Amino acid sequence: MSKILVTGGAGFIGSHVVDRLMQQGHQVVCLDHLSDYYSPEIKIQNIAHHFADKNFTFLVKNVVEKDKLEKIFQEHKFTTVIHLAARAGVRASIEDPLGFRDTNISGTINLLELAKSYGVNNFVLASSSSVYGNNEKVPFAETDPVDQPISPYAASKRACELYAYAYSRLCDLNITCLRFFTVIGPRNRPDMAHFKFLKAIAEETPITKYGDGSTSRDYTYIDDIVEGILASAAKNLKFEIINLGNAQRISLNQMIATLEQALGKKAKIKNLPLQTGDVNHTWADISKAKALLNWEPKTEYEEAVNQLVKWYKKTYD
Repeated sequence: MSKILVTGGAGFIGSHVVDRLMQQGHQVVCLDHLSDYYSPEIKIQNIAHHFADKNFTFLVKNVVEKDKLEKIFQEHKFTTVIHLAARAGVRASIEDPLGFRDTNISGTINLLELAKSYGVNNFVLASSSSVYGNNEKVPFAETDPVDQPISPYAASKRACELYAYAYSRLCDLNITCLRFFTVIGPRNRPDMAHFKFLKAIAEETPITKYGDGSTSRDYTYIDDIVEGILASAAKNLKFEIINLGNAQRISLNQMIATLEQALGKKAKIKNLPLQTGDVNHTWADISKAKALLNWEPKTEYEEAVNQLVKWYKKTYD
């Protein structure tokens, strides 16, 4: 039985990771700041079903508070750290770049320092497809240049990758950086496009469509992302950056049409120009994930949307 730290463990992706680790019989310390970026009550609901389990520990802590984190590392002898805690959102990062610097970069360095000091075997770091910026070469491969981020969020994630590389080389840490391509599914954050559009269509209020609808994203189902995270946690790779995506592009227009079909309702649309900081397209080359992790996505986009809608109706209706 391993003892694993999951930061951001009450969030959308983190709570699903916690679920799987608990099912596998691990001891899990779930650390979350419960920030007010969206309702902390939602995050509590994500993990409440574990509160009575002796193998589960929930700590409300901020990754920027290194002294408090160190006490946790002293008490718990972690074999693995799965670091998912971060400030999220492109537009939010434009409004508060210093907050993103503190949480995403300083918080990650704190955890890398503690992992080094307390003998953690494996460190899995959540990165993002946003680091590719408006890369014209598609699909995006890990060897592509990523030195032109177009938002502070993307820049912070790239900085975390660079610090991770330095720590892996200098401190003999096993670190895997996973570049997530837009994740969807049950427990989706309420600020994410699928949730906002789904809610608006269900309530028959207008959705805001930026641009002509030709922008596209590589949408990846939450269960597939969790499988990639767990595969990385089990591998102890020296240092790798790996894409986790669905390896296909879905346009904004196609996304809206799929939600309409799943809900049986037509969207009311308000058209606005494209927003600063948003990339035009994302599309993952996942050949490295297949080779190193024996991983590939299993969930088609339409099924991912159906599962999201099913959860939404059960949770919010």
